[in-house]
Amino acid sequence: MQHGDLTIEPALHDFVAQQLLPGTGVDAEQFWGGLAGILADLGPRNAALLARRDEIQDQIDTYLIEHRGAVDPDHYADFLRSIGYLDFYADDVAVDTSDVDVEIASVAGPQLVVPLDNSRYAINAANARWGSLYDAFYGTDVIGDDDGCAADGPYNPIRGEKVVVKARDFLDRHFSLDQASHHWVVQYFVEGGDLKTRSGDGSVATLLRPERFIAYTGDPADPDSVLLRKNGLGCEIVFGNNHPIGQRDHAGVRDLHLESAVTAIMDCEDSVSAVDLEDKLVVYGNWLGLMNGSLTRSFSKGGERVERALEADRVYTAADGSEHVEPGRALMLVRNVGHHLSTDIVTYRGEPIPETMLDAMITSAAAMHDLNKLGRFRNSRAGSVYIVKPKLHGPDEVKLACDLFDRVEEALGLRSNTLKMGIMDEERRTSLGLKECLAHARNRVVFINTGFLDRTGDEIHTDMEAGPVLPKGEMKGATWLKSYEDSNVDTGLACGLMGKAQIGKGMWAMPSEMAEMIKTKIGHPLAGANCAWVPSPTAATLHATHYFQLSVAGRQRDLINRPRQRVNNMLALPVLPADRTLTSDEIEREIENNVQSILGYVVRWVGQGVGCSTVPDIEDVGLMEDLATLRISSQHVANWLHHGIVSADQVESTMQRMAAVVDQQNAGDDAYQPMAPNLADSIPFQAALELVLQGRKQKNGYTEAILRKHRRAQKAH
Repeated sequence: MQHGDLTIEPALHDFVAQQLLPGTGVDAEQFWGGLAGILADLGPRNAALLARRDEIQDQIDTYLIEHRGAVDPDHYADFLRSIGYLDFYADDVAVDTSDVDVEIASVAGPQLVVPLDNSRYAINAANARWGSLYDAFYGTDVIGDDDGCAADGPYNPIRGEKVVVKARDFLDRHFSLDQASHHWVVQYFVEGGDLKTRSGDGSVATLLRPERFIAYTGDPADPDSVLLRKNGLGCEIVFGNNHPIGQRDHAGVRDLHLESAVTAIMDCEDSVSAVDLEDKLVVYGNWLGLMNGSLTRSFSKGGERVERALEADRVYTAADGSEHVEPGRALMLVRNVGHHLSTDIVTYRGEPIPETMLDAMITSAAAMHDLNKLGRFRNSRAGSVYIVKPKLHGPDEVKLACDLFDRVEEALGLRSNTLKMGIMDEERRTSLGLKECLAHARNRVVFINTGFLDRTGDEIHTDMEAGPVLPKGEMKGATWLKSYEDSNVDTGLACGLMGKAQIGKGMWAMPSEMAEMIKTKIGHPLAGANCAWVPSPTAATLHATHYFQLSVAGRQRDLINRPRQRVNNMLALPVLPADRTLTSDEIEREIENNVQSILGYVVRWVGQGVGCSTVPDIEDVGLMEDLATLRISSQHVANWLHHGIVSADQVESTMQRMAAVVDQQNAGDDAYQPMAPNLADSIPFQAALELVLQGRKQKNGYTEAILRKHRRAQKAH
């Protein structure tokens, strides 16, 4: 289909005209004309900024080669300033984003990130606003299998009793009674606007902090549920004398529902394998279905047909007798692809267009169904659209993203600054220039995110010529990483993000290791982060307990005046010391771990179109893998290959051995196509090999060019 200088795939044109635009007040001519204008004006700037990335990287490579083994941090910083990579932004920055939903501005809690090409995961994430604490305890290793507590059969009452004890402990810790313990309570009731309890001896108690009682459902003398709140998060005690669990409980309690995934990022990017029109229509269609409330999914589970749809809001009676409504779904953000990707499902004057510009137009238009109240539910009650922008290299690229949002608003007839921006702080130029980035986005920014994932991939690629990097496990203790993590929080607080935006932390990558997560992920709110990523709705419920435990707003106030990190600490090179020689066993173990994770992920991405999955590592521990972790592993091996720690033959022979291991790990998947029987003809194997052998040459170390090429070949095979 032709619209001026645009050529549009017919199926996409039909989707926009027949599904996307009706009800928005925008017609097809306005939509496509707006996109054409954006491409004409901003497309050349995007191309120039991508070329600038290459120019800067060439200059850094030359410098590091000339100073290899003797890089002085101060001299390196001066050099980066001289080429425009690093700058000092002297002015104060005061973020002034308005119309931000409370879930982002003032409620701290877990955040899910899910692939938007999987409707089941997307619905589950949206519905993970509330989660069962009983199920989270019972179904994970938070409760061990010893002393007859194994989760065998349909229900183990011994394990169930431990769940109840832990849940009562939770209530005692966060919703203490003035004269009793929740362990003693035999009745909960509402009287005079207060929640009261009766213990086994007949004594009556109320909450030590009565204001934490919010609402209830049912008869106040015998409620179906009561809603409590601490640190902005809800905790619902659910009763059910006719329920098998409630019947066993002396107060009739059958569950605690915790407000869990307060926000969820619906991802078009790192967790998605979308390489063509067919794939993108699924992504766009699912986002539209979330925005208008129509998205459903039917699937078979345990021999039964299960229907999934978006949860309705929760209606209660408030303590004062008025109606009280709680959102039933996570507030949803959408992550568009990075500026470096292009798509040919629309061409401009015969050339593929920046995919992020098409993403911005379509995801914003879909969100107009929410803004115009066309659907079953509201996502943003504040009237905003939340778009996360990944892989931005420094302030100039953030400025381009802001200008893109201006133009999309103009094209779609949206008021200024309707489109809010999340900035993924995952490239070193953005980390170092975060203050100026926030200055450009001061009226839009609602989210900055720092984590171990892509930032490490960029670190390895940017400093590729400095020398062989540390083993991957040691990278987490490197000077630059601690400095980067602290600087991100400090900069966000100094620029006024408190009470206006999220400061996020990265993913817990081991979905089955929930006991360990409970022990360690408290570190994220302690670091001043008011959201952090989790791999599942269950993990969200467990991580929510940390936000009941700690007031992040209070923690941020404690941190706001701490001494700032020096820029030079963030530039500390994560390379092996000159006097350290790795043993052959250390090298082999590192390469096997990296190669196994690369193969385990790529075989699903390329072979099955699965962009995010739990991949067993070499010890069969399941790890969440996406394009960010792939970038790290492939760049790490490419670095050691480049510096002669390993040879190409060694890498290839390791891949051949690990292919058989990965095949065995996937033996239970009927759709899986083994690699080892014919490696030469295995498209996923060849893709994995190319990611490493050609990793040094990939722009910024990104993996999409190779993956997309091979995925398209696999689909055509």
